[in-house]
Amino acid sequence: MRKTIDVNNINPFLQSTISVFESVTQLKLGVGKPAMATFSFSNPVYTITVGVVGQMKGQAMLAMTVDNAKDIASRMMMGMPVNDLDDMACSALNELSNMIMGNTATMFSTLGKIIDITPPFSTMGNNLRVQSDIDPIAVPLLYDGVEYLKLYICVYEE
Repeated sequence: MRKTIDVNNINPFLQSTISVFESVTQLKLGVGKPAMATFSFSNPVYTITVGVVGQMKGQAMLAMTVDNAKDIASRMMMGMPVNDLDDMACSALNELSNMIMGNTATMFSTLGKIIDITPPFSTMGNNLRVQSDIDPIAVPLLYDGVEYLKLYICVYEE
């Protein structure tokens, strides 16, 4: 039987992502309509996935275009141009996900739910398909009304 997320657990992921992202990149994101999703990406994509363990289990993933990943990495490195997603750029993006998920874990702890996170891993490519036993909810995050990145949440509570 497939596991699904309790919708009450979405807000800490979302609030943390928006807050940390704005603090680090100086970009104010809006929230699109959350929906059930699949992990299927036909266009070139850059993803960062972090595992969740403890009272909740699963993963959270940020997915974005390669150009947006370069823009985010550049903003994190004080405007230094990022032409390629090299080791330094990928490390910056992974650190962003660490900050977001660490903040998420702290938010859950204030609600009495103890979780921990695994180190992030990133993937880049065309025609990517990822499989999970947990149904993901995708939340588009918008910049100037256009989708800038997407937050996928696929966790369940034990």
